Amino acid sequence: MADSRRLPAYSEPSRANGKTESELHMFALVAALVFIGSFLLAAGTIIGMFLAYHDKMVAALTFDPIPQETPVYRLRISRRRASPSARQAAPAFAAAVLAA
Repeated sequence: MADSRRLPAYSEPSRANGKTESELHMFALVAALVFIGSFLLAAGTIIGMFLAYHDKMVAALTFDPIPQETPVYRLRISRRRASPSARQAAPAFAAAVLAA
């Protein structure tokens, strides 16, 4: 005798959108794998950068800056005095007289 309450051999749609139970499980599995993969990629990138730049980070944290002293400017102004010339200066208009 066949029982009319027997479960069907295929999956009935479990949601209003028509997706079957196995499709929903597959979607959840793929979403979980993508999430875990992206988390592991981000964690691996952070750890890799930490290992690559560990020495530079330690050097930056332990750097003792050079103390900056205020600059002191010492200015010496010296003027050279003109010494008297031994030769006699020619008048400025003598060249103009010869040219004319």
